[in-house]
Amino acid sequence: MAYVETRNLQKYFGDVRAVDGVDLAVAEGELIVLLGPSGCGKTTLMRMIAGLEQPTAGEIYIAGERVDEDIPPRARGIAMVFQSYALYPHKTAYDNIAFPLEALRRARSFIRDAVQKAAGMFGIGHLLGRRPRQLSGGERQRVALARAVVRSPRVFLFDEPLSNLDAKLRAVARFELKQFQRQLGTTTIYVTHDQVEAMGLGDRIAVMDRGKVRQVGSPQEVYENPADTFVATFLGSPPMNLVEWSGDTILGFRPENFLPKAVFATDDGVVSFRLRVREVEHLGASRLVYGMLEERVRTDQPVIADLPVTIRTPIAEGEVYDFAVARRALRHFDARTGLGQYDGAT
Repeated sequence: MAYVETRNLQKYFGDVRAVDGVDLAVAEGELIVLLGPSGCGKTTLMRMIAGLEQPTAGEIYIAGERVDEDIPPRARGIAMVFQSYALYPHKTAYDNIAFPLEALRRARSFIRDAVQKAAGMFGIGHLLGRRPRQLSGGERQRVALARAVVRSPRVFLFDEPLSNLDAKLRAVARFELKQFQRQLGTTTIYVTHDQVEAMGLGDRIAVMDRGKVRQVGSPQEVYENPADTFVATFLGSPPMNLVEWSGDTILGFRPENFLPKAVFATDDGVVSFRLRVREVEHLGASRLVYGMLEERVRTDQPVIADLPVTIRTPIAEGEVYDFAVARRALRHFDARTGLGQYDGAT
């Protein structure tokens, strides 16, 4: 049974359909990531679940209770962590964490014990006397997380809480956030436009575009079997190669599966291409080979190969090489609708 559920949820701003008929079911204890480009509707969807936006139509349920009609945000059992952290600059870290419990008029001893426990969870017990301006970005983020945890909410909502951190700290914070969510077992909805965050954090990913959910699945499912060409090209860096294979089919294959033909032990089970190389980027652990396909498909279609350092085949710009993809790694999409056709044959 879903712990958080939306049914045909819609939000219109004039003629703009920010959220356009979203059905989403989040299991108890699950961490689901809403992933999509800016303006796709993911934050609006989260704000409706929180009660900060009123739906145009549709229904929202939390723990089986319908909450979209007359349940205010404070009564939904939700804690939100924002991109900006939203800490009170004049309050210490202790007072920021304690604030939700003070608003509920809890006893001082209860608040003290709860703050110490939450602070200990995030390793910031020694920072409780400092104000936000005296804290680093990572420390402020931990204070915001501790403030969310201290309420013991039914649901966590995270709106890009790591985006203000530098790349190295973001990777560490992502690991810590995943560990803390598993430890608490609290149902969590996490919004991001960063696919690395989504792949690393989510039990499942809901990919959104123009107000609709295009696909929901585990990170591996969404990456390996994208539901359509939008998901195929949004996930992955570099994105999936898409080439016109016939009048009604688009062929898709990931750059890491597009390799020099000599790498394959046999011609059986592979599809071959001729690649004219335009540019080679050396990235340390891999080489990105940019080129155009020749023969078998419409010519001059750009593709990218991602070759690990273990593949030492010489590749020179301007030359033509035989490349191939294992047939099992190919994906087929309808050229008209963009939808995946995984039972097709090449």
